[in-house]
Amino acid sequence: MSPVSLTDVAALVGGTLHGDGAGMVTAVEVDSRKAADGVLFAAFDGEHVDGHDYVPGALAAGAAGALVSRPVDGPSILVDDVLKALSTLARHQIETARPTVVGITGSQGKTSVKDLLAHILSGIGPTIAPVGSFNNELGVPLTVLRSDADTRFLVIEMGARGIGHIAHLCRIARPSIGVVLNVGTAHVGEFGSPDAIAVAKGELVEALGPGGTAVLNADDPRVVAMASRTTAPVITFGERGDVRVADLRLDERGEPRFTLSYDDEQMATHVPQVGRHVAFNAAAAAAAAIAAGVGLDVVVERLASAGASSPMRMERHVRADGVVVVNDAYNANPESMTAALEAIAELPARRRVAVLGEMLELGELSAAAHHDVGRLASVLGFDRVIAVGEGAAAIADGAGDVGELVPDVDVAVSTLSAWLTGSDVVLVKASRGCRLERVVAGLLVDTD
Repeated sequence: MSPVSLTDVAALVGGTLHGDGAGMVTAVEVDSRKAADGVLFAAFDGEHVDGHDYVPGALAAGAAGALVSRPVDGPSILVDDVLKALSTLARHQIETARPTVVGITGSQGKTSVKDLLAHILSGIGPTIAPVGSFNNELGVPLTVLRSDADTRFLVIEMGARGIGHIAHLCRIARPSIGVVLNVGTAHVGEFGSPDAIAVAKGELVEALGPGGTAVLNADDPRVVAMASRTTAPVITFGERGDVRVADLRLDERGEPRFTLSYDDEQMATHVPQVGRHVAFNAAAAAAAAIAAGVGLDVVVERLASAGASSPMRMERHVRADGVVVVNDAYNANPESMTAALEAIAELPARRRVAVLGEMLELGELSAAAHHDVGRLASVLGFDRVIAVGEGAAAIADGAGDVGELVPDVDVAVSTLSAWLTGSDVVLVKASRGCRLERVVAGLLVDTD
């Protein structure tokens, strides 16, 4: 962040300064282990850990001060609400530095599109984007506060678990460009219906400022309809969009090669990631980059080197014996499960295995959605579908003869370890709470 004194931070957030206010703040951290010169340590009183207990260690490590909600010894700023104070500080940072802010939302694909867009824009100028999937009321201000006066592009991923959440995030970081990818069933158990999800996602385009641009998925009717919720110009993407994907095929590594078009330009495009869905993520990123003033030729050139950068998202590992393990265990919903299964089904392999866990927060749709995922894996020709945990039992049922239910990660690993041989491909995917990356770790143990 742009350097500011503790005294000025206190004034900006309406806090009370204790101790020396001359220290300069150049970064904000919520992990005391990352405390160093210039860091403002934000102490949260959490359910299991109280950050105030770590203030002495942060200050001893050189932190300029602490942002706290109860008095502590040493230089600190006392506020009623630490999170609200961080949001205020983040708004000030954007108002001071004035980067081009790109907000991205959607039921799935946010992190992948964020990574692609950040890769494109970083070739044009200094770019800040979230690490991983930092997209909530804490992640957004912390991402903003990583920017400084030199930042040209600020890419913000915006998640929501209810109506009003994205509107709140947009008040912290008002977007110049708003990208809505899709309206699916992720978190439908919390929203109640896809229509309610559409209301929430559309808050992003409603927040666009003067001169802003909405980037919308032409292939999703609920997303295209959001054009009526903004006076900003609209760029669409997809098979029928302004930025169009055509002639899509997968190469021998399962990576998409396609034609990307905009206006009268058509360019052969390759993205070094696995799956057909990557082409449409690339089109979304391309449309946002074009809205930011980047030419299609530059977009295509940058996409050619845009490998997967966030962990546990179609992360491809090749064992010494030739077995390919694809780690997509960061998160899951019916749409992303479908995309991942279809991607693996098109990879060259002797046998294909899916190790799948529960998809959380689907409400009354859960049982049918899990059954459908198992059935799809069977239809796509997977040789084995291993459902991990009782919450994933309907996946095994849906997969029929190739489905099997195991109680936990250890059994999943032991079930496969002696069976896998070279040229097999294994997909591992589930919602974050299942932590199926442990299956990946088990399968990648040295096989020599």
